[in-house]
Amino acid sequence: MTLDVRWLGHVPYREAWDLQHSLAAARADGAIPDTLLMLEHPRVLTLGRHATEAHVVASSDYLAGIGVEVIRVERGGEVTYHGPGQLVAYPIVRLGDRGLLIRPFVRLLEDAMIETAASYGVRAARRDEYPGAWCDPGSPLPRKLGALGVRVERDVTYHGIALNVTTDLADFDLINPCGLTSIGVTSIAREAGWPAERSLPTTGSVAEAATRFGDRFAALLESVTRPTGTPLRTETLAASSAAASSMAGQSANGTG
Repeated sequence: MTLDVRWLGHVPYREAWDLQHSLAAARADGAIPDTLLMLEHPRVLTLGRHATEAHVVASSDYLAGIGVEVIRVERGGEVTYHGPGQLVAYPIVRLGDRGLLIRPFVRLLEDAMIETAASYGVRAARRDEYPGAWCDPGSPLPRKLGALGVRVERDVTYHGIALNVTTDLADFDLINPCGLTSIGVTSIAREAGWPAERSLPTTGSVAEAATRFGDRFAALLESVTRPTGTPLRTETLAASSAAASSMAGQSANGTG
């Protein structure tokens, strides 16, 4: 089954958001194949539909002064940061055509992030009840390497994952990531011990990670695809503890 993989480069959030809506509608109508968009955003904060604005720690005046927009989107979950040095991937996939339900699809995205990290020599894993990719998930202070949040409409996924490659981790001080206060945030650069020059946020580092992630996502998707399936109801997934237990059929919280 075809998967159209696209690297888009550095794209403003609203532009990519509009593109997702357009492609998701076209995929639901059968006008295009499954598509994986990969890109990097300028600095932006996104809030889920019912997210608590209190998890944005920085003041609105401060954010305006540094040019960081806050955008409320239709996914579930709390606040998420996107910015330079972070790989964002948006899978536009019609689940029923591949015989997939939401929970296996979320695990597939987690596996693709984990395998991408492993390709750099970084060990990551799942963390029970907290979707995403984590370093030392069982430790007293787990470190979040990749966030996840998927929305499904008309059996088609959009939104997706955010994997920190050379992200400036100081920017996460603007928020309580995904509404959580007792976690650390990390990047491939930090975990791999890259020197300072290589650790600077660059679109090139994200493009390299996109190639690795795209290959792994495509292979994993093909490995779990089945010829038939049942379309799902419109629902929202994303990564945080608030609703992770309902991932199989309702919602969980995360990134956009």
